[in-house]
Amino acid sequence: MSEYILTVTCQTRRGVVAKISGYLSEMGCNIRDLAQFDDTETGRFFSRWTFVSETGATHDDLTGGFAAVAEEFDMEWAIHDPGERMKVVLMVSRFGHCLNDLLYRWRIGALPVDIVAVVSNHMDYQKVVVNHDIPFHHIKVTKENKPEAEGRIMDVVRDTGAELIVLARYMQVLSDEMCEKMSGRIINIHHSFLPSFKGANPYKQAYERGVKLIGATSHYVTADLDEGPIIEQDTVRVTHAQSPSDYVSLGRDVESQVLARAIHAHIHHRVFLNGNKTVVFPASPGSYASERMG
Repeated sequence: MSEYILTVTCQTRRGVVAKISGYLSEMGCNIRDLAQFDDTETGRFFSRWTFVSETGATHDDLTGGFAAVAEEFDMEWAIHDPGERMKVVLMVSRFGHCLNDLLYRWRIGALPVDIVAVVSNHMDYQKVVVNHDIPFHHIKVTKENKPEAEGRIMDVVRDTGAELIVLARYMQVLSDEMCEKMSGRIINIHHSFLPSFKGANPYKQAYERGVKLIGATSHYVTADLDEGPIIEQDTVRVTHAQSPSDYVSLGRDVESQVLARAIHAHIHHRVFLNGNKTVVFPASPGSYASERMG
């Protein structure tokens, strides 16, 4: 039996869920998981369905028939095949903890994506990446060559067919043009609990303010620096006894976890943009399972 994921966004109207479930039943599909949210402030409805085709209905059969349902309710929708892994480009500078964590999760099957390239403005992780049989692209970035460098990055995205860019501590600000072109398809990890302590050294700012919680935020990249819709956040407790270096070390772990969870949500089509915010549905049963342990 083939499994599929249906994502739907539309204006709130009576009968949407009944119409969708009726269609899936008519097509011989069994619904295994359903999450929905009705935003009363915006009047928008969001839902995510996982289902299996028990009578052999193909992806083309399902999409062709659903078009009429979608037109009736003016839906933004898609039917995804979870077996088709999303193609991802990772970008990194000189901090490698997120990169190494993602490579490990990818290797054991805990992050079911195709990492089609790693781009870096430094050479530090070339050997690590090549040893994973992943193409490594060194694209140096300066004030003078930034437009050319971004053009080369977009060439990599185009040539590999990448659907998502992950900034795994890539310490360069992307241009407004690139952010617009890849809207909703660039995920960043910010090494602080946004919206507090922005900028290049948030852990030092947190230390100077004597905070008791530090954290990390993963968000979609927009032209407004560090202001994109938030996907995932987490914190770790600290005390007066920790030093700024302790903050950085503790922060590495939470950054890695938060970024991995944000990517997991995106590739499983659990994240819906809702203006400046996101709707993030829980994971379906079994989606965290790894193919192997190490």
